[in-house]
Amino acid sequence: MAEDPDQANAGAALTVEEPLDLIRLSLDERIYVKMRNERELKGRLNAYDQYLNMILGEVEETVTSIEIDEETYEEVYRTTKRNIPMLFVRGDGVILVSPPMRSTA
Repeated sequence: MAEDPDQANAGAALTVEEPLDLIRLSLDERIYVKMRNERELKGRLNAYDQYLNMILGEVEETVTSIEIDEETYEEVYRTTKRNIPMLFVRGDGVILVSPPMRSTA
């Protein structure tokens, strides 16, 4: 019996053949993005291009800075968080993109 074309196209839409296919599957999902300079972003992926420029919505940005205590010369890690409604991310600063966890059930 012939395969239903709609089902074949739906199955093709969920396959990963190229690295950017994994990003495509994460559209309209929450993702984690690790950036240069100790920045981390968690937000909803609204759009992207082949250079990994991204538009993220409902973003939580976490910036970790390391400072040296002048008296004890110990490293002090300081974390700053902020919420941003909409953010353009330039692709050349992206180190890692993690799609959301998917359940197999």
